[in-house]
Amino acid sequence: MPDAPAPETLDPSQQKLKMREKFSYGFGDFASCLYWQTVSVYLAIFYTDIFGISALAAGTMIGLSRSTDAFFDPVIGMISDRTSSRWGKFRPYLLFGCVPLAVIGVLTFTVPSLGANGKLIWAWVTFNALMILYTAINIPYTAMLGVISPNPNERTMLSSIKFVGAFAAGIVVSATLLPMAKVGGWLGATTVQRGWQMSFVVYGVAAIISFLLVFLNTRERVVPPKAPKTSLFKGIVNDLGDLVTNRPWLILLATTITFILFVALRGNITAHYFKYYVGSQTLTLPSFLPKSAAGTQLWGWESLVSIFNTSNQILSLLGAMLVPFFARVVGRKVAFVVLFVIAIASTAAFFVLKPDQLLLIYGINAIGSLTGGPLSALLWAMYADTADYAEWKKGRRATGLIFSASIFSQKQGWAFGAAFSLILMNSVGFVANQVQTTASLNGLVKLMSIYPAAIGIVSLGILMFFYPLNEQRMSQIAQDLKVRRAADAAS
Repeated sequence: MPDAPAPETLDPSQQKLKMREKFSYGFGDFASCLYWQTVSVYLAIFYTDIFGISALAAGTMIGLSRSTDAFFDPVIGMISDRTSSRWGKFRPYLLFGCVPLAVIGVLTFTVPSLGANGKLIWAWVTFNALMILYTAINIPYTAMLGVISPNPNERTMLSSIKFVGAFAAGIVVSATLLPMAKVGGWLGATTVQRGWQMSFVVYGVAAIISFLLVFLNTRERVVPPKAPKTSLFKGIVNDLGDLVTNRPWLILLATTITFILFVALRGNITAHYFKYYVGSQTLTLPSFLPKSAAGTQLWGWESLVSIFNTSNQILSLLGAMLVPFFARVVGRKVAFVVLFVIAIASTAAFFVLKPDQLLLIYGINAIGSLTGGPLSALLWAMYADTADYAEWKKGRRATGLIFSASIFSQKQGWAFGAAFSLILMNSVGFVANQVQTTASLNGLVKLMSIYPAAIGIVSLGILMFFYPLNEQRMSQIAQDLKVRRAADAAS
């Protein structure tokens, strides 16, 4: 394995990354989101309808596991910040973590021949192991965003490409998982349980190849400023102190938790919404479509939700590709506010939609996906800005901790969203694979509409009124750091 070239610090106004490196970096989120998309959208229905545990047990397990696992994120961040290897601080984790992640992914989506208690223990152990391994590889990968380039515009582009990879994985999962996993599906599974297991063998191989592409084709260039040698304990205390006094980061943390909760409520409930509220429907589609789709035929809920989620990911991908150009014109903060307002309104509209209004369901979701998709890319680019702000303010830089603590907020949002949605479903009488009561159906509709929209308004308000880093201030910070780094290099 060749050594990585020596890190360098370049003028932010001049440094341009090669497209090969940018696209290679995006494969890391492609690999990660083969698991993240499945966990976010299909894990709930896997546990209730395939694995065979109750909504209450699944919600409790997912909520507690993801919330507890999130506390592991800062630990990995601080460890990776202190890693020193021939490949840099963060890239080694991709090399050594990709195979164990793929193996535990298969075990997580394996249904063992055990009793109810044994299956619940299996679910707790495998899911927690999956989340820990996911953290150990995804935290360093994400932290690379802050060290591949010191150029804010290049990082916005990298963040956008990162989410192109994420949404591409979302498209793959949405379009292929249910068709692969079903009995007699693409993999020829004899049972749906076997289908899910085989699907994650396929995803695991794809994830290994993708992480290795990132490892082989990227470099770490931003070198943290030299600091006086201190004990490990004092270094950790300094890092945590810098983090909790980084006001822009704290505001983004609150924004991210509420934003992810906004996304998670709908994501966790989408498959249930289609299976039990929209249901299978007889549709007549134009003759110019492929024979498999044209004419009058019955469309099962699996097909309808796969189309819904796939179109969601495709349009989110398109939005993520366009956001760097929009953000350059109006600024990242303004771009975030404008896009989020439209996404919130699109989400709230689902409250009045009826099961037979499929054209409106797909159309309004398309608007929400196109505008909501780029929001995560903008947030991650702004997190890289807070790492620059910390270096500018304190003279120290802990990129891994910045991003790991930010992923901590993501996981808390997903944990609360999964737990709240499944526990609410249980409270209104949801029973898997049965005809639902009116109260249960009303709960599903609210979880797709007004509940996430209300949380989205809170998230929007936090960022709009309190986040202080605009384009002008970041330009000044970049120039100040350029001068400081040049002086450090000269000395």
